[in-house]
Amino acid sequence: MSKKILFVLSEYGYWGEELLGPVVACDERGYQTVFATPTGKRPQALPPSLDPGYIDPPLGRSVTTPEVAVAARELDESARLDSPVSLADWIPDRPYNSEPNFLRLIEAYHRELSQLDKDVQRYDALVIVGGSGPIVDLANNGRLHELILAFHRADKPIVGECYGVAPLAFARDWEDRASLIWGKHVTGHCKEYDYKDGTGFIGVDFNMGPPPYPLEYILRDATGPDGRYHGNVGKETSVIVDYPFITARSTPDSFLAGEKLVEVLEHGLLRFGW
Repeated sequence: MSKKILFVLSEYGYWGEELLGPVVACDERGYQTVFATPTGKRPQALPPSLDPGYIDPPLGRSVTTPEVAVAARELDESARLDSPVSLADWIPDRPYNSEPNFLRLIEAYHRELSQLDKDVQRYDALVIVGGSGPIVDLANNGRLHELILAFHRADKPIVGECYGVAPLAFARDWEDRASLIWGKHVTGHCKEYDYKDGTGFIGVDFNMGPPPYPLEYILRDATGPDGRYHGNVGKETSVIVDYPFITARSTPDSFLAGEKLVEVLEHGLLRFGW
């Protein structure tokens, strides 16, 4: 039977190649792909990610080839992204402790979450697509955190790319607050790749300047003394497999991340990249 992969994208802009790479790997194997966003709004690629003439400031060169730009634009404009699943409609929102009748509300919340464990059995893997958008609506998205935890409980592969790795650090059991990636080896957007100015989003008309947090520092802390963050600065690619997690540093790692997802699903790959 064909495998079914769930992709989660930001509504504030994803990086074209970081969706394209894993999707191409899935399409080549005949996998079914399902797309989701926080509220069901159609995702959009960040314009620089579709422009082979855009010079990435930290790297001082283009990070998008003409061929990738064309393919990423075709995917971005295709009907495949027209009706994404809404995480808000699917996954309950945890009530505030201060809400009236909190005990009944939290009991209902956990009842609904028990259904999520059944729902994720329909999927074979989760992919969280990167770009700057996840900074806004994925990194600290409680519903996405619950989805990640459900995939983790089900022992299914979880891919995070670039800033799409941040939710893996923040997805924590409400009781012990321990990071899922504690003791794991991961990669993700490194400090050297951070913009000094001009971090942009879809639908937001202001210049954020640099990213609001250095993801590398978060990942270094979240992995703890027995895990490790790998920036692999100076190497063309950085993808780490420490099952169930497959993490990719940035744009050039997208196709390799897709390839490693296939290896995990079909050949039982448990470790790669360190």
